[in-house]
Amino acid sequence: MSITAAALRAAALSMPGTYEDYPFGPETAVFKVKAPSSGGSERPGKVFALGNLESSPMSISLKCDPELAPALRSANPGITGGYHLNKRHWNTVDTAQVASEMVLEMLEDSYDLVVAGLPKKQQEALEWSAYVAKS
Repeated sequence: MSITAAALRAAALSMPGTYEDYPFGPETAVFKVKAPSSGGSERPGKVFALGNLESSPMSISLKCDPELAPALRSANPGITGGYHLNKRHWNTVDTAQVASEMVLEMLEDSYDLVVAGLPKKQQEALEWSAYVAKS
């Protein structure tokens, strides 16, 4: 069964430091992660997922390990190179063709990739190591 927009949104927003934004207009939900700021310096969040959650079929673009992305695409016709994104680092997932569990795993992997690229201080502020140990 394919994942619902509500389940995808809830899963994304359950990850530490995640918020939903609409910088491209009301139809494209963008999920970003940002550590709580300290010292008054405001940094923008880093994108880990984006897509039109109201479209049918629903698709979402997720960051992916560049070594793994081609294998995922060749193994599943519902996974293609990131739409309007760097296809080396992003996949677009047609949620009608990919099992819910796999979509959720890819969402979490995308979040982990983005957080792993943040400075150590921000990772600690997000309590990311505790989150990874829990999942």
